[in-house]
Amino acid sequence: MRYLTLKELPKELRPRERLLARGAAALSNIELLAILLRTGTNKTSAVDLAGRLFAEFKDLTGLMEAAVEELASIKGVGPVKAVQIKAALELGKRLAFSPAAKRVAIRSPDDAAALVMEDMRRLDREHFCALLLNTKNQVLSVETISVGTLNSSVVHPRELFKAAIKKSSAAVILLHNHPSGDPAPSREDIAITKRIVKSGEILGISVLDHLIIGDNRFISLKSEGVI
Repeated sequence: MRYLTLKELPKELRPRERLLARGAAALSNIELLAILLRTGTNKTSAVDLAGRLFAEFKDLTGLMEAAVEELASIKGVGPVKAVQIKAALELGKRLAFSPAAKRVAIRSPDDAAALVMEDMRRLDREHFCALLLNTKNQVLSVETISVGTLNSSVVHPRELFKAAIKKSSAAVILLHNHPSGDPAPSREDIAITKRIVKSGEILGISVLDHLIIGDNRFISLKSEGVI
């Protein structure tokens, strides 16, 4: 079996050469992933294979959340390339929240929504997440607390505050998505929010807001008077 390499593509289409000439920021996600893959199959280039991965898993968040076995199941990827992809994505995630990285400060619900909207708006199941903040409302990390079904997510305050305490968080902002695209809160959303707020008061960790993420829109339960 003969594999097409990036070197066999026309020079103007080679991601590696484009990166050297124009810098990594000039490349698309597909081109950057193609450099990691290095080779495609006997019928497709590495760029085509990268495009197939994004078609299957939608975006970088989808690739991050996919299991190694799911990535490896795509023809032309296999376990070695799948592990390389997962390792590269994890390094990027760690860099984003490393002590040396510039901390993002949350000053409004819009700031929090902008940070997670693209990652959460297209998820096909409810994800309950939290922004963990320091005393200056700077983001320490974004944590996924639980993953539910199409229309519900189950979260226990214990799991949320376990993550917050581990990161020495002073405050948290709750986040969860509605796969339907409609961010209107349910009675369950309001009930769990009030429960978590009370738990936070006991532990001395402030719950600043709870954002419900829809399709490019969101609702702040603090703005709605729930918190």
